[in-house]
Formats: sequence, C-alpha cells, structure tokens
Amino acid sequence: MRLYAESSAVLAWLLGEPRAADVRAVLDTAELVVASDITLIECDRVLIRAVSLREMREGEAAARRRVLNRAAATWHVLHLGEEIVERARRPFPGEPIRTLDAIHLAAAVVARSVVSGLAVLSLDDRMRAATTELGLDVNP
Repeated sequence: MRLYAESSAVLAWLLGEPRAADVRAVLDTAELVVASDITLIECDRVLIRAVSLREMREGEAAARRRVLNRAAATWHVLHLGEEIVERARRPFPGEPIRTLDAIHLAAAVVARSVVSGLAVLSLDDRMRAATTELGLDVNP
C-alpha cells in the first residue's frame, strides 16, 4: 500500500489517541509513505500549542517530536511548491474545504500524479469525503 499521510491520522498516532493503533497498523504495512510539509508543520504546531497551554511538558513534547522525526525520515516529504499551491487555490469536490485541508488534498493529488495506487491516510471526516470524491482510496 502507498499512502499520503494527512495530519489528523499522524497526530492521532503521535498523541496516542483512540485510533492510534489503527493508524500505526496502516503505517507499518505501507510500502511507501508520502507526507507534505504541512503534515509536519501541523504536528509540530500541536506540540508547541500543548506545551504553551501546559497540557504537555516540554520533555514529553520533545520525545514525541523525536518519534515524529524518526518516522518522517523514512517518508517521502513533499515540499509546498508551486504545483501544490496552484492546485490548492482551485475548487475541490465537496466545497467548502478548509485551507489546510485544501493544501493536503492538493499534495495528495500531486503525489498521485507520480505514485500509482496512492491512498490517503486520514481520520478527518471532511478530508475523507473530499478524498473519496477525488477518486482516491482512504485508510483506515
């Protein structure tokens, strides 16, 4: 399986949320994982926010950031270049689509153009619906 890893799923795994085991199982069986800069940015911002709000200690956030960075080192990371930005600026099926979701969808569309059989790993209902309307499979 080839996956585009969207933030909601990666965060569920990283933070040990209820669907973390499902996400981990999909990530563990994937032959290829693609993520975008936005996935990593969102994950880091959630950790920074949790520390700022005293929901998490800095040491715990640093440990989770190390886990994320170790995983991301094995992923193919798409940088937010002109092609992704241009696609995100156009409408998607199922509008209205939030800005960050549009960037994820654009990254998945761009990745699909070079990675056959790409599916999207997401737990967000709106992302899952838009992804399906774009003709991509969704996991888990």
